[in-house]
Amino acid sequence: MIGMDARFVGIAELVEAPSVAVVVDVMRAFTVAAWAFAQGAEKIVLSESLDDALALKTRHPDWVALKDGPPAAGFDMVNSPCLLRAADLRGRTVVQKTTAGTVGALAVKDAPLVLCAGFVVAEATARLLRTRKSDSVTFVVTGEDGQADEDLACAEYIACRSTDAEADASVFLSRAAKSRAAAELAEGVRQGVHPDDVALCLELDRFPFAMVAALEDSLMVLRPCAVPAQADAPGGPSTLRSNP
Repeated sequence: MIGMDARFVGIAELVEAPSVAVVVDVMRAFTVAAWAFAQGAEKIVLSESLDDALALKTRHPDWVALKDGPPAAGFDMVNSPCLLRAADLRGRTVVQKTTAGTVGALAVKDAPLVLCAGFVVAEATARLLRTRKSDSVTFVVTGEDGQADEDLACAEYIACRSTDAEADASVFLSRAAKSRAAAELAEGVRQGVHPDDVALCLELDRFPFAMVAALEDSLMVLRPCAVPAQADAPGGPSTLRSNP
């Protein structure tokens, strides 16, 4: 994939569905999503609005609804990886609504391939891109109108790894650690936060799966996709297995 055309755009800059989109939200939507799958969730429905999330919860009382910000009536959890990692989500469906990550994924719902990512699934995401041999990849930087440095750093790191380039992960992680989002989370400016959230968001390759979003019966559904380590090796298998 040497020479892959990588574009880095904010949500507002999307004018048409790209062929391949990698939607990045490090702090915290897609770190939370990865933890949800690690805790056994079967799938995550990315909701358009809080009202839609509550409506889904009403129709499916066994689903788990979560949002960013403070706790709210009707929602089971908040968008905190630390608070979520103790939850038993085996076989459950999670409904997620956040101000950046889920908005970004829904903005590219018509793209043939949509991946959602953070540092915790960076290498698996890059490996999947390598197996698909995509010539052009659009990275959607969801935070701060496309200016969030933690998201841009993660996107740039995945882009480097997608072309087999050697990349010093510490440089990208350091940028994320110094970002405004990291400071706001650490200082408690944002609500629905645990003190360990930043550290969990900066765990590189914590999980071995990528996360693929696609339309299912008009809902944008995120699922884990395990990518074998040898998948992009010469002569290695390229079959992608769903579920971590």
